[in-house]
Amino acid sequence: MKKADRIYYGGDYNPDQWLEYPDILEEDQWDEATIAKDMRLFKKAGINLLTLPVFSWAKLEPDEGVYDFEWLDKIIDQIWANGIYVCLATPTTAQPAWLSTRYPEVLPVDIQGRKRTHGMRVFFCVNSLKYRERAAAIAEEFAKRYAHHPALAMWHVSNEYGTYCYCPTCQAKFRLWLRKRYGSVQELNNRWHTTFWGRILTSFEEVTLPTELNDDYRFNPAIQLDYMRFVTDSTAECFLNEYRVLKKYNPEIPIQTNMSGYIKKLDQSELTKNLDVVGWDNYPWPDDPPYFVAMKHDIMRGLKGGQSYVLTEQSPNQQNWQPYNRLKRPGEVRLLSYQAMAHGADTCLFFQMRQSIAGQEKFHGAIISHAGHENTRVFRECEALGHELETIGDAFLTARTPAKVAILFDWNNWWALELASGPSKDMDYLKTISRYYHALYRKNISVDIINPSASFDNYELIVAPMLYMTKEGVAERLTEFVGKGNTLVTTVMSGLVDENDRCIFGEYPGKLKEVLGIWVEEVDALRPYESNRMLINGQMPLPKESYSCGFLCDLLHTRQAEALAYYESDFYAGMPCVTRNQYKNGTAYYIGTDPDDEFLADFFDQVTKDCKITPVYEAQENVEVTRRVNEKETTIFVLNHNQTPSWVDFGEDSLTNLVTKETKTGRCEIAGRDVWVLKKN
Repeated sequence: MKKADRIYYGGDYNPDQWLEYPDILEEDQWDEATIAKDMRLFKKAGINLLTLPVFSWAKLEPDEGVYDFEWLDKIIDQIWANGIYVCLATPTTAQPAWLSTRYPEVLPVDIQGRKRTHGMRVFFCVNSLKYRERAAAIAEEFAKRYAHHPALAMWHVSNEYGTYCYCPTCQAKFRLWLRKRYGSVQELNNRWHTTFWGRILTSFEEVTLPTELNDDYRFNPAIQLDYMRFVTDSTAECFLNEYRVLKKYNPEIPIQTNMSGYIKKLDQSELTKNLDVVGWDNYPWPDDPPYFVAMKHDIMRGLKGGQSYVLTEQSPNQQNWQPYNRLKRPGEVRLLSYQAMAHGADTCLFFQMRQSIAGQEKFHGAIISHAGHENTRVFRECEALGHELETIGDAFLTARTPAKVAILFDWNNWWALELASGPSKDMDYLKTISRYYHALYRKNISVDIINPSASFDNYELIVAPMLYMTKEGVAERLTEFVGKGNTLVTTVMSGLVDENDRCIFGEYPGKLKEVLGIWVEEVDALRPYESNRMLINGQMPLPKESYSCGFLCDLLHTRQAEALAYYESDFYAGMPCVTRNQYKNGTAYYIGTDPDDEFLADFFDQVTKDCKITPVYEAQENVEVTRRVNEKETTIFVLNHNQTPSWVDFGEDSLTNLVTKETKTGRCEIAGRDVWVLKKN
């Protein structure tokens, strides 16, 4: 992004939605949603960046090769005249009707084999050559026109990718993708283990897509896994189709696209390799606990090795697409915004600036509501936040989060684990990751969430819950990591299959059994109403003698490892369920069941203590403390997610509040739902 003197603050601006209304650009039309009035309100709120025109392809190109940019020229010039930067979005997420009608091959085919008709956004086949041709063409018009405009801070390509398509074009490209990946049909048969159920292929032309027409999407995980990888690669190609055009005209302007939360169907670790900066949309559900939202941010920060990211969207008030669209309470927008920045965001952007007139999102929150003026609670809160960010300036821009702990998170593992038929239909990778993350978050231990292919060099503790798929080299690297004197924690359902979902023959947990010093004979799947207990044997100092467990229970045997806990009941009563193994200079723990949250909290309290990993600062429960560090200074964020006053203890350190300029030291009280942004003196 262009060097700014403070964080970029603003969001999606869609004036094309009301340009057809009379006198829209007349400054004297006070009661109308005019551009001039918007500029006044934006400046009042401290807005310094606007994203546009995300959904304007049909307006910019009303017919093939016929372009109308005059209205956009006028708006961008007005924005810049008011000292506001722009994030320019190629409008390719919503193709014009003429494109879908004239070239129906751009439209996707769904998993049921139905050819879809024009409508919706993100509703195109990413492999359509005609779509890519026209998307590149309008991207080039953008680049030629605006690549050197002084207002341009960054590019935004398309919007919330994620369409799956099962058309003939995708089938043909999938066959080519498989040929390139595996070389021969014999190797493809081997990787997909097609001898099972007699699915042997004699040529790549016999490959069909995993749809409801053949049920391969349900019954052959290997095919489904490769198709999901293929769709990710195809989406990346579609993005690069526009990326390369934009870079050609001005390589200095960074390019991003926005991820939509934990989008399961695309491997974001692969997709984001092609981005200059990660962008993502944060729309928590009302019941999402703070740690779950924090984990989302940490996943996004981890996608490019800890680099700061762009918060491309959040709502300044309620969403409109949830079953119950709860208002954000006073102070909640501020708290959520700072939480994003506390975990690595260098922007604070909203969807959207002015509330839509009609359509599906007309009741989605906006900084300027349908009332059209500043006399609303939401505007006042956003205005106050904007002025705070002006005061803070560039203190934490480009700052990184130092962490000694990493959690492994892998989209391929997510897919494979939940595609597996057994041992339980209730396997939930994301939920499991979040529970282990929470055990560290509650102590304000900084955590990086990384792909298993990332470097382990900066970490002293790696946590790998349900590492079901161990890709080539991962088990070996984890073993080496422990051998160097570090600590590994892994769990039930780890080390079972390779990247094609083929079971690793021999004792479970496959290539991890040496470093763990155990072998797993069986795994029991308990029903939701069943449970067991873990009896602690005193080899690890924990505050309780027993803890609840259930869901999955490994029947495991120790070799070099020592048992730390045993099952209390069932026919495997007395068998180990938690083990510790001293491997060379390090330690490897195995949790062979699904323990309760209390055990995870106590366990990680002890593990981090043994590793000499300390919190940023001690604080009351639900008070989040994070740290960002750049070459300029260390910035500390304190976020009180409680509604009542709570404490944080800075010890002997002295810190200055960047907004109020107050000095903090020792044990301090922070008001309910308040946020402090502090410079360490």
